[in-house]
Amino acid sequence: MGKFAEMQSFENVFQPGVEELNKRAFYLKGKWCKNYFGNNHPIVLELGCGKGEYTVKLAEQDLHINFIGMDIKGARIWTGARYAMDHNLNNVAFIRSRIEFINSFFDPDEINEIWLTFPDPQLKRKRNKKRLTGSIFLNMYKQFLVDGGTVHLKTDNRELFEYTRSLIMYNHFRLLQKTEDLYTSEISGPARDFRTYYENQFLEKGMKIYYLEFSLDHEKEIKEPSVE
Repeated sequence: MGKFAEMQSFENVFQPGVEELNKRAFYLKGKWCKNYFGNNHPIVLELGCGKGEYTVKLAEQDLHINFIGMDIKGARIWTGARYAMDHNLNNVAFIRSRIEFINSFFDPDEINEIWLTFPDPQLKRKRNKKRLTGSIFLNMYKQFLVDGGTVHLKTDNRELFEYTRSLIMYNHFRLLQKTEDLYTSEISGPARDFRTYYENQFLEKGMKIYYLEFSLDHEKEIKEPSVE
Protein backbone atom coordinates (compact mmCIF):
# COMPACT_ATOMS: atom_id res chain seq x y z
CA MET A 1 0.00 0.00 0.00
CA GLY A 2 1.37 3.44 -0.93
CA LYS A 3 1.90 6.14 1.68
CA PHE A 4 -0.98 8.27 0.41
CA ALA A 5 -3.39 5.34 0.38
CA GLU A 6 -2.23 4.18 3.80
CA MET A 7 -2.57 7.65 5.27
CA GLN A 8 -6.26 7.67 4.43
CA SER A 9 -6.69 5.19 7.28
CA PHE A 10 -4.63 7.17 9.81
CA GLU A 11 -6.87 8.53 12.54
CA ASN A 12 -4.31 11.21 13.43
CA VAL A 13 -4.21 12.77 9.93
CA PHE A 14 -6.80 15.15 8.49
CA GLN A 15 -6.86 15.95 4.78
CA PRO A 16 -9.80 18.19 3.86
CA GLY A 17 -10.02 19.23 0.24
CA VAL A 18 -9.78 22.79 -1.06
CA GLU A 19 -13.43 22.79 -2.17
CA GLU A 20 -14.52 21.73 1.31
CA LEU A 21 -12.50 24.48 2.99
CA ASN A 22 -13.79 27.10 0.56
CA LYS A 23 -17.36 26.24 1.56
CA ARG A 24 -17.04 25.95 5.33
CA ALA A 25 -14.64 25.86 8.25
CA PHE A 26 -13.12 22.51 9.20
CA TYR A 27 -15.41 20.55 11.53
CA LEU A 28 -12.84 20.48 14.39
CA LYS A 29 -12.33 24.25 14.38
CA GLY A 30 -12.70 25.39 17.97
CA LYS A 31 -13.16 21.80 19.11
CA TRP A 32 -9.74 20.17 18.84
CA CYS A 33 -9.31 19.61 22.56
CA LYS A 34 -12.84 18.44 23.24
CA ASN A 35 -13.58 16.35 20.14
CA TYR A 36 -10.16 15.04 19.12
CA PHE A 37 -7.68 15.10 22.01
CA GLY A 38 -10.31 14.58 24.71
CA ASN A 39 -8.70 16.99 27.18
CA ASN A 40 -8.24 20.69 27.89
CA HIS A 41 -4.47 20.83 27.46
CA PRO A 42 -2.72 23.65 25.56
CA ILE A 43 -2.16 23.17 21.83
CA VAL A 44 1.16 23.80 20.07
CA LEU A 45 1.17 24.10 16.28
CA GLU A 46 4.09 23.37 13.93
CA LEU A 47 3.63 24.94 10.51
CA GLY A 48 5.47 23.54 7.51
CA CYS A 49 6.20 20.54 9.70
CA GLY A 50 7.71 18.36 6.97
CA LYS A 51 8.17 14.88 8.41
CA GLY A 52 6.82 16.08 11.75
CA GLU A 53 10.12 15.51 13.53
CA TYR A 54 9.65 18.47 15.86
CA THR A 55 5.98 17.74 16.37
CA VAL A 56 6.54 14.20 17.61
CA LYS A 57 9.66 14.97 19.65
CA LEU A 58 7.89 17.80 21.46
CA ALA A 59 4.91 15.50 22.02
CA GLU A 60 7.10 12.80 23.52
CA GLN A 61 8.68 15.34 25.86
CA ASP A 62 5.37 16.55 27.30
CA LEU A 63 2.30 14.34 27.16
CA HIS A 64 0.24 17.08 28.85
CA ILE A 65 0.40 19.32 25.79
CA ASN A 66 -1.33 18.65 22.47
CA PHE A 67 0.61 19.06 19.21
CA ILE A 68 -0.57 19.58 15.65
CA GLY A 69 1.73 19.52 12.64
CA MET A 70 0.65 21.06 9.34
CA ASP A 71 2.14 20.66 5.87
CA ILE A 72 0.95 20.26 2.29
CA LYS A 73 3.32 17.37 1.51
CA GLY A 74 1.55 14.15 2.43
CA ALA A 75 4.54 11.90 1.87
CA ARG A 76 6.41 13.87 4.54
CA ILE A 77 3.54 13.90 7.03
CA TRP A 78 3.26 10.11 6.73
CA THR A 79 6.58 9.71 8.58
CA GLY A 80 5.53 11.69 11.66
CA ALA A 81 2.00 10.30 11.70
CA ARG A 82 3.26 6.71 11.47
CA TYR A 83 5.77 7.36 14.26
CA ALA A 84 3.09 8.85 16.50
CA MET A 85 0.83 5.86 15.97
CA ASP A 86 3.61 3.32 16.53
CA HIS A 87 4.61 5.06 19.78
CA ASN A 88 1.05 5.62 21.06
CA LEU A 89 1.36 9.39 21.04
CA ASN A 90 -2.27 10.34 21.50
CA ASN A 91 -1.39 14.02 21.88
CA VAL A 92 -0.42 14.37 18.20
CA ALA A 93 -2.40 15.20 15.07
CA PHE A 94 -1.47 16.25 11.55
CA ILE A 95 -3.22 18.40 8.98
CA ARG A 96 -2.43 18.11 5.29
CA SER A 97 -3.38 21.46 3.79
CA ARG A 98 -1.94 24.71 2.50
CA ILE A 99 -1.15 27.15 5.29
CA GLU A 100 -3.15 29.81 3.45
CA PHE A 101 -6.22 27.97 4.81
CA ILE A 102 -4.97 28.08 8.41
CA ASN A 103 -7.89 30.15 9.73
CA SER A 104 -10.32 27.48 8.58
CA PHE A 105 -8.92 25.16 11.25
CA PHE A 106 -8.69 27.13 14.48
CA ASP A 107 -10.84 29.47 16.58
CA PRO A 108 -9.57 32.52 18.50
CA ASP A 109 -7.31 31.61 21.45
CA GLU A 110 -7.22 27.94 20.44
CA ILE A 111 -3.44 27.76 19.91
CA ASN A 112 -0.80 28.58 22.54
CA GLU A 113 2.44 28.39 20.55
CA ILE A 114 3.63 28.19 16.95
CA TRP A 115 6.84 26.58 15.71
CA LEU A 116 8.36 27.38 12.32
CA THR A 117 11.24 24.97 11.79
CA PHE A 118 13.34 25.72 8.71
CA PRO A 119 10.59 27.21 6.54
CA ASP A 120 11.27 28.13 2.92
CA PRO A 121 12.94 31.58 3.20
CA GLN A 122 11.31 32.80 -0.04
CA LEU A 123 14.34 34.93 -0.85
CA LYS A 124 13.06 36.77 -3.92
CA ARG A 125 11.48 40.09 -2.96
CA LYS A 126 8.32 39.35 -4.90
CA ARG A 127 7.96 36.23 -2.72
CA ASN A 128 7.86 38.19 0.56
CA LYS A 129 4.13 37.54 0.83
CA LYS A 130 4.87 33.81 0.99
CA ARG A 131 7.18 34.04 4.02
CA LEU A 132 5.67 32.28 7.02
CA THR A 133 7.07 35.01 9.27
CA GLY A 134 5.73 37.83 7.08
CA SER A 135 2.98 40.24 8.06
CA ILE A 136 0.30 38.44 6.04
CA PHE A 137 0.78 35.17 7.88
CA LEU A 138 1.41 36.75 11.29
CA ASN A 139 -1.91 38.57 10.98
CA MET A 140 -3.50 35.19 10.30
CA TYR A 141 -1.79 33.58 13.30
CA LYS A 142 -2.92 36.19 15.78
CA GLN A 143 -6.54 35.37 14.93
CA PHE A 144 -6.18 31.99 16.65
CA LEU A 145 -3.07 32.38 18.84
CA VAL A 146 -3.72 33.32 22.45
CA ASP A 147 -2.95 36.95 23.26
CA GLY A 148 0.77 37.07 23.99
CA GLY A 149 1.27 33.59 22.52
CA THR A 150 4.74 32.73 21.32
CA VAL A 151 6.20 32.10 17.88
CA HIS A 152 9.47 30.19 17.44
CA LEU A 153 11.62 30.39 14.30
CA LYS A 154 14.57 28.11 13.59
CA THR A 155 16.37 28.71 10.30
CA ASP A 156 19.69 28.28 8.58
CA ASN A 157 19.01 31.37 6.48
CA ARG A 158 20.44 34.67 7.72
CA GLU A 159 18.25 36.77 5.43
CA LEU A 160 15.05 35.24 6.81
CA PHE A 161 16.38 35.71 10.34
CA GLU A 162 17.21 39.40 9.74
CA TYR A 163 13.93 40.03 7.93
CA THR A 164 11.94 38.50 10.80
CA ARG A 165 13.93 40.37 13.43
CA SER A 166 13.34 43.69 11.65
CA LEU A 167 9.60 42.95 11.48
CA ILE A 168 9.61 42.17 15.21
CA MET A 169 11.31 45.48 15.99
CA TYR A 170 9.13 47.51 13.63
CA ASN A 171 5.92 46.16 15.17
CA HIS A 172 7.22 46.34 18.76
CA PHE A 173 6.71 42.66 19.47
CA ARG A 174 8.17 41.32 22.67
CA LEU A 175 11.40 39.58 21.67
CA LEU A 176 11.95 36.73 24.11
CA GLN A 177 15.08 35.05 22.74
CA LYS A 178 17.39 35.50 19.77
CA THR A 179 20.69 34.11 18.63
CA GLU A 180 22.72 33.99 15.44
CA ASP A 181 24.33 30.71 16.47
CA LEU A 182 22.02 28.49 18.51
CA TYR A 183 24.54 25.81 19.42
CA THR A 184 27.13 28.20 20.83
CA SER A 185 24.50 30.21 22.71
CA GLU A 186 23.22 29.74 26.26
CA ILE A 187 19.69 29.05 25.04
CA SER A 188 18.30 25.76 26.33
CA GLY A 189 15.06 23.86 25.98
CA PRO A 190 13.26 22.43 22.93
CA ALA A 191 14.86 24.86 20.47
CA ARG A 192 18.15 23.18 21.20
CA ASP A 193 17.04 19.74 22.35
CA PHE A 194 15.75 18.48 19.00
CA ARG A 195 17.33 18.53 15.56
CA THR A 196 15.64 17.72 12.28
CA TYR A 197 17.26 15.57 9.60
CA TYR A 198 18.08 18.63 7.50
CA GLU A 199 19.32 20.55 10.51
CA ASN A 200 21.92 17.89 11.15
CA GLN A 201 23.02 18.20 7.53
CA PHE A 202 23.38 21.98 7.91
CA LEU A 203 25.47 21.53 11.04
CA GLU A 204 27.72 18.96 9.37
CA LYS A 205 28.47 21.59 6.73
CA GLY A 206 29.45 24.07 9.45
CA MET A 207 26.37 26.24 8.96
CA LYS A 208 24.92 28.29 11.80
CA ILE A 209 21.38 27.86 13.08
CA TYR A 210 19.49 31.09 13.81
CA TYR A 211 16.69 31.21 16.35
CA LEU A 212 14.05 33.75 17.36
CA GLU A 213 11.27 33.52 19.94
CA PHE A 214 8.74 36.33 20.13
CA SER A 215 5.18 36.95 21.25
CA LEU A 216 2.19 38.37 19.40
CA ASP A 217 -0.56 40.47 20.89
CA HIS A 218 -4.01 41.22 19.54
CA GLU A 219 -3.86 44.99 19.71
CA LYS A 220 -3.04 46.14 16.19
CA GLU A 221 -2.48 45.07 12.62
CA ILE A 222 1.01 43.79 11.87
CA LYS A 223 2.80 45.70 9.11
CA GLU A 224 5.91 45.24 7.00
CA PRO A 225 8.93 47.34 8.05
CA SER A 226 8.81 49.24 4.75
CA VAL A 227 5.20 50.35 5.34
CA GLU A 228 4.77 53.72 7.01
